[in-house]
This record gives sequence, C-alpha cells and structure tokens, in this order.
Amino acid sequence: MGDILKIMIGNIFITISYAYLMVPYKIINGGVTSSALILHAVTGLDIALIANCATILLLLFCLVFLGKESFYKSILSSCCYMLFFNLFLSMKISINLNIIAVILIASILLSIGYYLCIAANASTVGFDVIALILHGRNKKINIASTIQYINLFILLVGLTVYGFTSIISGIAFTFIYSYFFGKLLNWKRWNRSLPYTE
Repeated sequence: MGDILKIMIGNIFITISYAYLMVPYKIINGGVTSSALILHAVTGLDIALIANCATILLLLFCLVFLGKESFYKSILSSCCYMLFFNLFLSMKISINLNIIAVILIASILLSIGYYLCIAANASTVGFDVIALILHGRNKKINIASTIQYINLFILLVGLTVYGFTSIISGIAFTFIYSYFFGKLLNWKRWNRSLPYTE
C-alpha cells in the first residue's frame, strides 16, 4: 500500500471515529482539540485559533525534528483530516450504541488510523509528533505509552472543565486505544516499513 493511500485511509478511520463516536458522545481524548478547549476555558481565546496555532507549532516541530518527508506527508495528513472530518460531520449520521461499545470501536478505529499515518512516515499533527520526536532521540521510549501519558496529563488538567463522566470515558478510551495502538506498532509484518518502530 502506497504512503498516500495509507495516509488517506488512516484519516478516514480517524475522522469516522471522531465525527460519529468521540464528538457526539463527548469522549475527551486529551488531544490538541481537548487542549484547545482547556486553554479556551482558562484564557477566553478562540478555540479554533488555539488549535490552529498548536497545529502550526507541531508542524514546525515535525519539519525540524522529523525531516522534510515527514513534514510534507503530515501536511497532507492534516488536509485529509479536515476534509474528511467536515464531510462526515455534514452527513449528520447518528449512531446509537452504549458507551462501552463506543469507546471500544473508537479506540480500534483511531489505533488503525494513527498507525497507518505513522507507517507512512506522517504525523497526524497531534501530540504523536512529540512521541515520535522522543522515540527518534531514544528508541527505548515507547510511542504508544508516550501518547498515553500526554493524553492522561491533559485529561487530568481538564477535569474541572469537562466534568467527571467525559474524563472517565476519556481515560478508559486512552488505555484501550494505547493497548491496540501498541499492538499494531509491534506487528512485525508492518514494522519492516515502519520508520518509528518500538
């Protein structure tokens, strides 16, 4: 599978998860959007402005620390995410499931999506950039675990903003997602072409 196809399919999985499961069921996963919501509550700054600034900063980190190839592919990944996310939201499809099924399905979809992007040497321009940089500096640093720790930190900071139910759902999601994502990273058949293996 070519890298561009991996990035596109990966972002389809990611955006389906966000548009139809994470956002409607208010599952906070500790990513850039969650961080923007926290900063908005604290500072009053525009959420989109904060998220855009964070994305630009992470793209610059990607260029400086991960190289031009990863940078260009990460821009493609960002464009695919915005395109598919807006497309799926505009369809206004409602999925009725219990919260346990939602967390499980969302975790699996996001794990596959993030994995495909990283396997194509592209970031999803979230906090996976930080995890990839740290792993690049020290191969002993686990990518999935690092993303998990970052997400948990953001969730804990946002506890008073989001409320207990959203945070508990987010913590459960983070652990399940990290488990599946870690398994995919260790899948040997894919790891031959994966530049950031565990």
